[in-house]
Amino acid sequence: MSQVEESVRVGVPVRTAYNQWTQFETFPKFMEGVERIEQRSDTLTHWVTNVGGVRREFDAAITEQRPDERVAWTTVDGEAKQAGVVTFHRIDDSTTQVMLQLDFEPEGLAETVGDKLGIVKRRVSGDLQRFKEFIEERGGLETGAWRGEVGGAQGGGLA
Repeated sequence: MSQVEESVRVGVPVRTAYNQWTQFETFPKFMEGVERIEQRSDTLTHWVTNVGGVRREFDAAITEQRPDERVAWTTVDGEAKQAGVVTFHRIDDSTTQVMLQLDFEPEGLAETVGDKLGIVKRRVSGDLQRFKEFIEERGGLETGAWRGEVGGAQGGGLA
């Protein structure tokens, strides 16, 4: 299992950053290699990715969600094996630190080599930077919000 930890400081209030992150269907606008995400229920998303010519489909379950604090997930079905958590930290009234931790299982030689070369880490860093630009360019206006809560540390997600 490999792990990536990255963060970005975003010039919006914590509520705005969190609200935007809960809009999973907008992820293709700032996440490289993500073609489509379908929100199938409050806690289940279906992902279609294409990274380096390798197309994958998988489902991810939200294992924990606390408004303005954190969203944790794990894959439950499909070709990718990963779990992660994103946390939101108030710096001041108009600044938020967004921190992402991702655990994943590289598959095959190409992914293993890519992981060793830091490609996944750079991709996550770039995705967070594009998230920052996406929300700041919107003038701090999120495209929507889901303020519900999901479970606690139920296994599968990161603590």
